[in-house]
Amino acid sequence: MNFLGFTQELSSLELNDIETKVIKWRRHFHENPELSNREFNTAKIIAKHLKSLGIDTQENVAKTGVVGVLKGPSGDKVVALRADIDALPVKERNDLTFKSTVVSEYLGKEVGVMHACGHDTHIAILMGVAELLSKHKDKINGTVKFIFQPAEEGAPEGEEGGAELMVKEGVLKNPDVDAIFGLHISSGLDVGTIRYKPRGIMAASQSYKINVKGKQSHGSRPWTGIDPIVASAKIIDGLQTIISREVDLTNEGAVITVGKIDSGVRSNIIPESATMIGTIRTLDYKMQKKINKRMYEMVPAIAKAYRAEATISIEKGYPITYNDVELTKKALPTLQKIAGKENVVLTKAITGAEDFSFFQKEVPGFYFFLGGKAKEDKNPYPHHTPDFLIDESGLILGVKTMYQLSLDYLNQ
Repeated sequence: MNFLGFTQELSSLELNDIETKVIKWRRHFHENPELSNREFNTAKIIAKHLKSLGIDTQENVAKTGVVGVLKGPSGDKVVALRADIDALPVKERNDLTFKSTVVSEYLGKEVGVMHACGHDTHIAILMGVAELLSKHKDKINGTVKFIFQPAEEGAPEGEEGGAELMVKEGVLKNPDVDAIFGLHISSGLDVGTIRYKPRGIMAASQSYKINVKGKQSHGSRPWTGIDPIVASAKIIDGLQTIISREVDLTNEGAVITVGKIDSGVRSNIIPESATMIGTIRTLDYKMQKKINKRMYEMVPAIAKAYRAEATISIEKGYPITYNDVELTKKALPTLQKIAGKENVVLTKAITGAEDFSFFQKEVPGFYFFLGGKAKEDKNPYPHHTPDFLIDESGLILGVKTMYQLSLDYLNQ
């Protein structure tokens, strides 16, 4: 049985009003972004809004998260809707009137802060959904739980955070959630369109750190030392052969990226050590296990070949974002009804990662992509970049879709 048959139509007046509010909220959050586990003002605005709607609201969940519970007049089922609320250490580079000029500290460095992944739109969309559902509370056959989650981009070093901590603190309990829905805006997907996929839609993500130890010497006499930079370069080359020569990419995609390398202080000193950090993306747990094993074997062996020493540590990371097959099947007609069948497209998995996956490990979940690109834009800027841009006309489809998924799920 699909969800249709319990559709609650919204009036044009309601939709126009909520769209105006959603865009206003989105612009405020965009202009005032906050890094992971530091979303203090963002959380206050969210909580104030939920309370104004008469929604039972809990603050300081998983440090800065906000959770709202809206109970209908009857029904025992519980559906959760999730939005991530953190921004990134990226300096914004565009001419928006609501451009971020916020500066903060990240990994000991002064950085610009920007909603360079669209989480500002996710917050605003879910705030809009909460307002509409509170106005149509009589249509809710059960309970809706609104989860505004901090630190999706990862908690600061040495801290816990994100969906994993929310689950640990019991966000899916009391009342117990039966299913959860989430979306992600996409700067590369046309406004008015939705992409979905059953099973794995986004990759598992792991972070790793490699420490290389050499021997310091004068830059003019490299033979008197052991160069950790050269050893690091060879390690980077070796890691890429794991992907290109050792894993079956016809099965699923996989990526190993070195995102940062730090070594040395000046041009004429061969340093004593080097440090690298990076990410591993996999869509198959057997492939992940093999890649991890080979990295642990390869890194110290390559370093030894260049007379250096190296250690590697790999974090557990995010699981695969896995859409429950049955829930996806039931949700699809709702997506097609709201967006139009021709605008709902089956997609391939991507090597991006999402900690929404921690919720999906506990309860059936469905996660989809929402178009945020102006149709005339032929060269959209990617996520996590200074020029990242979203067409706000796409936000109302997110509101309508999440609103309808909630009601249809509870009334199936």
